[in-house]
Amino acid sequence: MSGHGETGFDRILQFTLTERHARGRVVRLGPVLEEILEAHDYPPLPRQLLSEALVLTALMGALLKDDGSQLTLQAQAEEGAISLLVCDYRGGELRGYLQHDAEKVATLGGTPLLQQLFGAGHLAITFDLAATGQRYQGVVPLEGTSLTEAVERYFAQSEQVPTIIRTAIRPGLGGAIAGGLLVQHLAEGEEGRERLHVRMDHPEWEHVAVLAGSTREGELVDPELSLEALVWRLFHEENEVRVEAGAELSRGCRCSVVHFEEVLARFPKEDRQDMRDEHGIIRVDCAFCSREFQIED
Repeated sequence: MSGHGETGFDRILQFTLTERHARGRVVRLGPVLEEILEAHDYPPLPRQLLSEALVLTALMGALLKDDGSQLTLQAQAEEGAISLLVCDYRGGELRGYLQHDAEKVATLGGTPLLQQLFGAGHLAITFDLAATGQRYQGVVPLEGTSLTEAVERYFAQSEQVPTIIRTAIRPGLGGAIAGGLLVQHLAEGEEGRERLHVRMDHPEWEHVAVLAGSTREGELVDPELSLEALVWRLFHEENEVRVEAGAELSRGCRCSVVHFEEVLARFPKEDRQDMRDEHGIIRVDCAFCSREFQIED
């Protein structure tokens, strides 16, 4: 998709506050968000929840150094209005979907708590690192007012990295917009190394958190305000702010006939036989993009 830079949509901007030992990511989703949402006929509340999850996934995914690495955000619950939410990011490719109970969703108010949405559930955040082949995961309860709050809790508990995140959603008739800002403090140790003296009340971090926390929702979803201008507006009093263009984003559904043939090949021949219809064809639905694939085994 062309025009990412001109519109400020569907791209990541990375920045570093060198004297404060802080780094940040800012993103504003537009056409890519609408493309993902339109694959399913979601009611307004699930659309908003998935939009927030996609922004969070893009922000966290942008922390990965290698294009082949993957970040997965998954919320799973029982007896809630939302039973499953899955998003992932890999090399600028973003995808996501959720499963919901339409009747339960209809009974919820405008801004339900996470426990009202999911019931008893948990949020799992998984990093798959391409360079080392390592996988690490953190799990936090689905508690509080929003997914954004739950992800902040993940960084505080599992990563022990002081982190502030702001997200905003603008539904819009002409296409949904969703924006987000993530800022972290990396004092007492270089990025990627053990931080021995994490302090949530470090003076450097308290200063940065106040500035980042002043972000208004309208700024995150204002297409007239560039990502660079937003970062400058927040941190222009700093002596040095290093800004670097991050990945351009696209809808990253990786489904194809070849992919599903490879998946099905892992099943025993007898199981594949049971999957066939009367014409000998196996029909596979992709949950992410809602397309059906016909596989001749």
